[in-house]
Order: sequence, then C-alpha cells, then structure tokens
Amino acid sequence: MTFLSVENLSKSFGLKTLFEGITFGISKGDKTALVAQNGTGKSTLLKVLAGIEPADGGEVMVQNNIRIGFLEQEPELNPALTIREYIAEGNSEMMSVVEEYEKATNAQAEDFSNQTQERFMRASERMDAINAWDYEQRMEQILNKLNITTLDQSIASLSGGERKRVALAFVLLDEPDLLILDEPTNHLDVDMIEWLEEYLVRSKVTLFMVTHDRYFLDRVCNHILEMDAGKLYHHKGNYSYFLQKRAEREEVERTEIAKAGQLLKMETEWMRRQPKARTTKSKSRIDAFYDTKEKATSKKEEQEMELGISMKRIGGQVLELEKISKQYGDNVILDEFSYSFKKGEKIGIIGKNGVGKSTFLKIITGEEEADEGEIKTGQTIEYGHYRQQGIEVDENLRVIDVIKEVASVITLADGKQISASQFLEHFMFTADLQYTPVHKLSGGEKRRLGLMMVLIKNPNFLILDEPTNDLDLTTLQKLEEFLDSFGGCLVIVSHDRFFMDRLVDHYFVFEGDGVIRDHHGTYMEYRKLKEMEEAEKKQQSRTGKSNPKPEKKKKAPEKSKDKLSFTERKSFNKLEKEIADLEEKKSTIEAELGSGDLTHDELREKSELYAELTDEIDEKTMTWLEMSERA
Repeated sequence: MTFLSVENLSKSFGLKTLFEGITFGISKGDKTALVAQNGTGKSTLLKVLAGIEPADGGEVMVQNNIRIGFLEQEPELNPALTIREYIAEGNSEMMSVVEEYEKATNAQAEDFSNQTQERFMRASERMDAINAWDYEQRMEQILNKLNITTLDQSIASLSGGERKRVALAFVLLDEPDLLILDEPTNHLDVDMIEWLEEYLVRSKVTLFMVTHDRYFLDRVCNHILEMDAGKLYHHKGNYSYFLQKRAEREEVERTEIAKAGQLLKMETEWMRRQPKARTTKSKSRIDAFYDTKEKATSKKEEQEMELGISMKRIGGQVLELEKISKQYGDNVILDEFSYSFKKGEKIGIIGKNGVGKSTFLKIITGEEEADEGEIKTGQTIEYGHYRQQGIEVDENLRVIDVIKEVASVITLADGKQISASQFLEHFMFTADLQYTPVHKLSGGEKRRLGLMMVLIKNPNFLILDEPTNDLDLTTLQKLEEFLDSFGGCLVIVSHDRFFMDRLVDHYFVFEGDGVIRDHHGTYMEYRKLKEMEEAEKKQQSRTGKSNPKPEKKKKAPEKSKDKLSFTERKSFNKLEKEIADLEEKKSTIEAELGSGDLTHDELREKSELYAELTDEIDEKTMTWLEMSERA
C-alpha cells in the first residue's frame, strides 16, 4: 500500500529553485532516507510532505486515514507550556481516553451498578481502539531514554537540544503511521542514538528521514532516495549499497560523456559543411548532432569544498594538563585529570549529555578556569574552537561581509594568498550565495560558514564540538579528508561514530563522576568492552561475590598487547610514510644549512627546526620498531 505519493512537486525561494518536477512514492513499511547536498531543499521538502509548507507546483497525495508525525530540524514549541502540558496537549485524544478509563475504573470500584459497568466497558473499548493500554509505560520509557526527567520544567527554560529531544519524544509517543524525521540524531548522545536505532528498526512504522549519521542511516534504512542535480535516483538497499550504486552510475555517466565528446568532433565537422536539411536522413542527422552536443556538455559542475590553511609550526611543548579538577555543585566533571598532548595527535571525546565534554574544551582553551590543577600551553599553540551552537554573528549581514570582518586576504596551506570571496568559493559559497544574508542560509550552509570562521585564523590546535550537525554527506567526506591530513592537534566531540572512527587515534570516554577512560580502539570495540564489564558486574551481583578466578582477568590484557589494536594498526600503516616525509624535510634543511646563503636569524630558525625534526624522527622510528615486533 502506498501511504504517500508525490507528483511533479516544485518549490522555489525567490529566484532560487530548490527542486522541480519531483515524483516518488512512500509505501507501507519502507524506511527511506533522503540524501542531497546542503541548500537543495531537503528540510523544505519534508515540510511540504508534512503539510506545513505549500508547494509551488505539483501534488502531495496521502492515503485516507494515514496519520503523519513530523520532527523538524529546529522544532518550535510553545514556551508558555511545561513539558508535561506540551505532551498532554499534543496527545489530547490519547490522554483524555486514558483519563476517562481511570475515572471509569474508580467509579466501578465505588459503585458496581449497570451504569458504571457500561461506562467501564465503553472506556475499555476506546482504549482498545487507539491502543492506549501501554501508553504511560511507553511514555516513561521514551522520556527516560532521551534523558527527559523533569516534566514540570517549562519549555522556555530548555536549550535547543533539549527542545529537540522533547519534540522527538512526543512524535514517537504519538505512534503515527508515517514518521518524517529531519536530522533526528542532532543533539542526542551516542547512547540515545543507539537506542533510537533499535527502536526504529523494531518498529513497524513507515519512515522517511534526512540524516547525516552514516551508521544510523546504514542500520535503519532499506531505501535511499538521492536528489542530485534536479533528478531523483532510487536505491533499494542501505547506505553501503547506495554508495556502491552511485559510484557505478557516475562512472557510466563519465564514460558516456567521454564517448559523446569524441562523436561530437565528427558531427561538428559535418555540421560545418552546412548540410541542407531537405531529406529525412539529413534532418535526422542534424537532430542527432544536437542530442550529442547536449550529452557531451552535460558534465555536472560538481562543487566541492576545498579545505587548506596555513598552519603555524608547533614547537616542542603542546599542552599539558596536571591534576585538573572541576565540578559544579555535586556534578564532578574532572577529578585530578592529567594528560600531555603530543604533536599531530587526534583525540575523540564521547560521553552522555551533561557529563562535561564542552566544559573540558573550554578549560583547555582558557575560556573557563579549573578549580584545581595546572595547565601548560606551548608558546606556538594557536587554538581554533568550533562550538556546538555554531557562529554568533549579526544574521542580517551578508556572508561576504561576515568573512571580511575577520580578514580580507587569506593565506592557504601552499602559501598562496586569496581574497575573502575566493576563500568563500573554496567552501562552496557561489557568487550569489556570498551576498545572501546569513539568516537566509540553510542549517548546513551556516555550519560551513562557522567552520570558515575558525579555519581562517590558521589554528594548529583544532577543537571541534559537534561539527557534523546539519552537514550533507558530501561536505562531511571533504571535511574528513581535510582533518585526516591536518598536521596539528585535533580534539573532536561528536555523536557521529563513523566520523570519529575514521579520524581519531584514541578516545577520552567521559563516564561520569569525573572518570575519564583513555580508550585505544574503535567506538564499537569500546561498546563491546562495556557490555563485557556490565555482564561481569551482573554476574558478580547475582553470586554476591567477586570473580573467584581473578588471574584470568590479568591474562586478557596481556593477550591483547600481543596484537595491534584497530587504531594502532591504522597508525602503524601511516608511520613509515610519515618517517620518510620527515627524512625528506630533514635532508632539505641540511642542504639549506650548508649552502652559506642563510642570514643569522634564518640559520638559528633552521637549526632549531632541524633539531626538532631529528627528535621527531627518532621518536616515530622507535614507535615503528616496537609496533613492527607486535605486528
């Protein structure tokens, strides 16, 4: 059964066409994800399907009696209500039926008359009709999983992330036939995302959503709808299947365009001889020429984000934290935490919402003071801090003016200097978009602008707090490539497990009460480790005593040390190339030192750099030798 169908749907904002002639259907049981670049109207399309915004043309047809639930990317809730009132008001029918059943039950207990029995029977039938028997149980479960515990808290006092979670809880509680979700994993911690994954996989609800979370998308969806260059492509399968088929399609398109280009040369020569379109054959050839020309020139001008910044060289000292402690009231964030950051280190930070991840980042950069402990920052360190809430600028300003307020000329990694306008083009801001007010940008476009505001300052210690929210998959891949090759230190807080596993060397896991675990391995390896620990605790609580054979626990770590972990294998494969690159730099500096062409200051600077390179090569070589024995 088709729940919803769309025919020739079109929508524009001013002169900008978001989509045109879109046609597709959503069938019962489908779990579909929409994939497209930022600014192509994904969120707008969802609002049109949900009946919140009108289309300019075309038609949206919904099967009779199909109930639609919609979660917006930035939900607008009534600030005058409490969370309890919001949920009760939205589920007014469900709540009124439950309340009537409770009243009928109480009335029957007090007076077992025919009238009260009839009232009880009617209430029971209503409960059956709308499946309200387990409503309160489901409400308690969903609210707890999304960390919504104080139902009498006012909507006005909630942060944007808390409002998103309240809106998500409401739409799940409503149990619609068709669920439309716009970036449902934004503002959720990893535990919440994994719970939501399981909930949607087990649920019989029909789903249509936009998400950038590739693990989530891969596990939940069985149908990918790709919107590319105004065309729709259907992929019956998960995200991995979609990537394979898209690559195959693009390769076929490139081959066809290349063949058409070769044919066009011959057809052009024939046209230059000015054929007389008198015969059917001549007319057919002329028509074929224009078809070939259209095909040969149909190559998409794919706009890709090009990231490259001039980074200040990192000296011997990076950042040292010595016995850092921080708490708010009874909430302990850090408890005598010590760590010494190394050059080029990439660390991921994970943990539940509210355990202090963002506070930790602020302590690193000096925006917030620790209660106790000492922080030593290297003299050459330049921080770049991308915040979860995005940029704070006058949204009436044009994009180009926002950038020019920071710098009119920008230096790239290769030393080339470009204008603010050219720098914007590197981040996929076309000439038209550069003169657009910030408030008219999409969520993903604002995120890209925020990244620009950080990178334009050429940091060598980059801190990213939830950088992936609202970014499309293409932009995410380009950001990953840049961060993978970034030579400075990198600290990332993100709920995107795919993004983190690809980039980081190890994780700081904030487990609460000031406990921070340093985990070397992938996120999934950490989850398996936690499951084993929790199973062991349950076993101990059942037996009422500790593990009778503690020596077995000692053997496991020793065995794991014989092998390289996932992250260590990744580092080991990179080390040989890194050492070779450093040796090449060292040889270049040796030649410069022996040339006799350097000034006194240049000679001193090159000598210091030579010494640092020698130390770094020795350190990496020792690490490589140790790893090679274990490999």
